[in-house]
Amino acid sequence: MIAYLKGEVIRKSDNGVILLPENIGYFVHLNTKTLQQINQSDQIKLFIHNHHREDNQALYGFLEAEELDFFGILINISGIGPKVALEILNADLNRFKNAVVTEDETTICKIPGIGKKTAKRIILELKDKISHLTPTSLPNTNIEEDTLNEALQALIQLGYKRHEISHSLNKIPENITETEDIITYFIKHS
Repeated sequence: MIAYLKGEVIRKSDNGVILLPENIGYFVHLNTKTLQQINQSDQIKLFIHNHHREDNQALYGFLEAEELDFFGILINISGIGPKVALEILNADLNRFKNAVVTEDETTICKIPGIGKKTAKRIILELKDKISHLTPTSLPNTNIEEDTLNEALQALIQLGYKRHEISHSLNKIPENITETEDIITYFIKHS
């Protein structure tokens, strides 16, 4: 099984490249973000996912191993195939992961190929795998991740929903950095 390819891009198309590692050219599907970073004749290195079906075999390439790992998680969700997984990788991943954690179906449905049922399935199957992630779009970078997690868990135990918490915490002022202050701020502004 092919797991990694390094070679010259001999042709670029809308959905991938032909990569020439030696004397054999491989067509590798790429997401749009990756395609924008690559030019014809570039020497590139890709982590590869082999996708086999009865009637088709395809290669999907990623510049980073973390992207490959996340792609693997996505295609194991019922109803998510490689094309939709690539669309997810085209999206802002921090926003996507935040939408999963906060159960924001509307944001997930904005990704091409994902409807309401699929968004619910993604939340159900991915939430536990990335629930340790906190809302990453917080403008206040003074808050440590552990502190934010403590505040988040405390507010959930008080009966608040993740999406309510995330919405208010996105507006937290720079001078609030302690767990108790975060909780107080949220209760006053929710």
